[in-house]
Amino acid sequence: MAGQSDPSLSMFSAAEVEFLAEDEMVEIVPNLNMDTLNLICGDFGPFRPQMATSVPLWLAVALKKRGKCTIRSPQWMSVENLTQVLEAERDSPAQFQPLPFHYVEISRLLFDNARDDIPDMYMARSLIEDIRDVRFHKFETGLEKISSSTHVVKLKNLSAMEVNIVRPFFVRALQAFAKHDSPQMIHHQQDAMSSRQTHVQDDGPRRDLRRR
Repeated sequence: MAGQSDPSLSMFSAAEVEFLAEDEMVEIVPNLNMDTLNLICGDFGPFRPQMATSVPLWLAVALKKRGKCTIRSPQWMSVENLTQVLEAERDSPAQFQPLPFHYVEISRLLFDNARDDIPDMYMARSLIEDIRDVRFHKFETGLEKISSSTHVVKLKNLSAMEVNIVRPFFVRALQAFAKHDSPQMIHHQQDAMSSRQTHVQDDGPRRDLRRR
């Protein structure tokens, strides 16, 4: 796993987050006859022409690449829904709107592999990019409000990609504040100040001046 040596601060790479997202379920419409697939992760099928069924995203992409199905765009990816989410994100500077945990990775995989199955694909992609920008602006604003009195940061409705990027920054910031305010650090600072004051006092003249 890519990231820091400390497991508590470790981060996934973009490819690893996308790999996890490929287990999300999507609906496909097959154009082939095939019996049920018995896989380690579950049973999927049987597959019949023009009969919708749910499969993991990785399987949907594999069948799509072979021309064996079409992928139904998720309802949350509709232009109407994304427009509402974007407006709500802009109107709520302190809150994040609920979206699928892997909305970034799912949309990217569908845009790359099933663009002909997504209505208004270019508009949908533009809206998702705008939503990401607005949400990251909220993160930046939140980082500016962290202070030494902050002990816990609670954020709801974050996606996997957002957690993966933002979590290490919050953790490091809180650890830095905790270390700065620890009794050992305060005692060390007090000792350093006392040492400097003593040094200043000792810098006085070493002998009495003679009177003229």
